[in-house]
Amino acid sequence: MDRTGPRLSPGCDDEVRRNWTREEIAALFDLPFDELMWEAQGVHRRHHARGEVQLCTLLSIKTGGCVEDCGYCSQSKHADSGLKATKLMDVRAVLQAAAQAKDSGSKRFCMGAAWRNPKDRDMPAIVEMIEGVRAMGMETCMTLGMLTKEQAQTLAVAGLDYYNHNIDTSPENYGNVITTRTFQERLDTLEEVRSAGINVCSGGIVGMGETRADRVGFIHALATLPEHPGSVPINALVPVKGTVLGDMLADTPLAKIDDIEFVRTIAVARITMPLSMVRLSAGRESMSEATQALCFMAGANSIFTGDKLLTTANAGDNADAALFAKLGLRPMESEEPMRMEAAE
Repeated sequence: MDRTGPRLSPGCDDEVRRNWTREEIAALFDLPFDELMWEAQGVHRRHHARGEVQLCTLLSIKTGGCVEDCGYCSQSKHADSGLKATKLMDVRAVLQAAAQAKDSGSKRFCMGAAWRNPKDRDMPAIVEMIEGVRAMGMETCMTLGMLTKEQAQTLAVAGLDYYNHNIDTSPENYGNVITTRTFQERLDTLEEVRSAGINVCSGGIVGMGETRADRVGFIHALATLPEHPGSVPINALVPVKGTVLGDMLADTPLAKIDDIEFVRTIAVARITMPLSMVRLSAGRESMSEATQALCFMAGANSIFTGDKLLTTANAGDNADAALFAKLGLRPMESEEPMRMEAAE
């Protein structure tokens, strides 16, 4: 059999498509596993540096007390997770954490606040954080909830590189996870971010009891945006006790997505969004080295470093270094393809 090049017509040439159909995406999910991995690796090699993985660090700059009822989130006021709400961190403490992240090899510093939306009174401190992190030579990312046009423009003027706002799941499954804001409101915030000239970071969570059809719908919603997200974080649900989904899925077969199905989701994201950085995000601390290796083979090329994400555990720098050494991977030094395309 000739395996010198890609053989699947949809998405496996160098054209970046935004007109994917659900039927095409479902067909990718249905491919034999080795064929899917072959196609995903081909797309990855044509657009991304081989053997490089982007290192990012995520810091919770304002924890807990969020009025949203996201069923997966321990920071929701509706959750009984025992998490205490905090105020917005001092700017100096945030910049100190950023400096430590840079020393550990991170290239992007992501800051998250548990808000439905930021208040205007918080914006000066947010701007100071962005400017301070950028002055260190790191990329900046913020996730603050929904944004107004004016707030998005303020972040853009401050020099924010990326804004994260996940769509979480398929449009059809969204109401089973969150009721305090709509799927369309998520898309509206992404549009404000794009219009302000800030790069979009948007992905979601799998393993929330959704069906494969929902995973198809989730990828379809991202791959048919007016512009593909520069970063696509794909999380495996970490069931937290006291959250709606954590309690619902605990000790059931649905509590952990099948490893091969998770890798399939990574691979389909890579094929349909060839220039995007696909980030292997939450849930990695419970994945085997073999599963993580398959994710990298499928096209994941970004991870969060450190021992903690917002409120959940992460693999840790030492474990990551050991895994990178075993797999022959190295921290990313090259420019992101979508940033290069925009510069040209």
